[in-house]
Amino acid sequence: MIICCGEALIDLIPKSLADGSEAYLPVPGGAVFNTAVALGRLGEDVGFLSGISTDPFGQKLISFLESSGVGTAFCRRNPGPTTLALVTMREGTAQYNFYDEKSAGRMLDIEALPNISDEIEALHFGAISLIHEPCGSAFEEFMRRMHSSTVISFDPNIRPKFITDETSYRERLRRMIAMSDIIKVSEEDMAWLEPGSSFEHIANNWIEDGAVVVTLTMGEDGARSLTKKLDVTCPATPVRVVDTVGAGDTFNAGFLSSLRSNKVLTKDDLKTIGPDALMSALEYGAKVAAYTVGQTGAKPPWRDDLELVKNN
Repeated sequence: MIICCGEALIDLIPKSLADGSEAYLPVPGGAVFNTAVALGRLGEDVGFLSGISTDPFGQKLISFLESSGVGTAFCRRNPGPTTLALVTMREGTAQYNFYDEKSAGRMLDIEALPNISDEIEALHFGAISLIHEPCGSAFEEFMRRMHSSTVISFDPNIRPKFITDETSYRERLRRMIAMSDIIKVSEEDMAWLEPGSSFEHIANNWIEDGAVVVTLTMGEDGARSLTKKLDVTCPATPVRVVDTVGAGDTFNAGFLSSLRSNKVLTKDDLKTIGPDALMSALEYGAKVAAYTVGQTGAKPPWRDDLELVKNN
């Protein structure tokens, strides 16, 4: 099983009505939530760890997870409100304003962390769940407990407008990067983390600190992965872009799913991954993301939907 550890929220997506007015459509979302849903729809054995509200939006999130094949045994229900993310689109790129004060997800604490079995193959972390307390400390502690025995996947997915203590947040990211095996960043993440530094410089530093695979997603320019020995680039899958909500999240799902199907999603096997398996992971991640950007909002594909996405 893969467990995705992070936020679940409701995206309020702008929608034009027939009379020309605008409304907001409530859609289940959250970066790590989207990755979990995509993995479930791709047929993977996946669970989700988060604080989930007992309010109607929280029930909507639980139902959406379960209908997508995601296990909810690790979801911690509490009466805090569900986080809301107001989405605005600028030239096809999503911008977010978050409403998260004392939310159910934010109030997840260390005492709520589960004891998990040896059957867990990988844990995936990232995004806004690492910014605030107590949930940020809880997820960092969970990674600390598990990183020596379990594959750790990490996508910082940075939202600068949501960060209240940049120094503390940067220190947390640095500690979690040092515990991660698989790291994925976007060009925007990289520019915030290391302004003016090249991907090669950043990735090689992280690999020296213990990472095995570092991937950069580059939008229409595809994706590139580095290891100690490999440098592999995959072109983007051609698609008409509707919006980019959930693109990186679902790329993560395709990447992890491919590693698992190629039987390299273990700490030992990742260290000896070959170019074919790495390219396969990039291509599948790109294909899953291509489907998602062709939809309104984060709508990860079912495995059968990928037949509609043409390869290069």
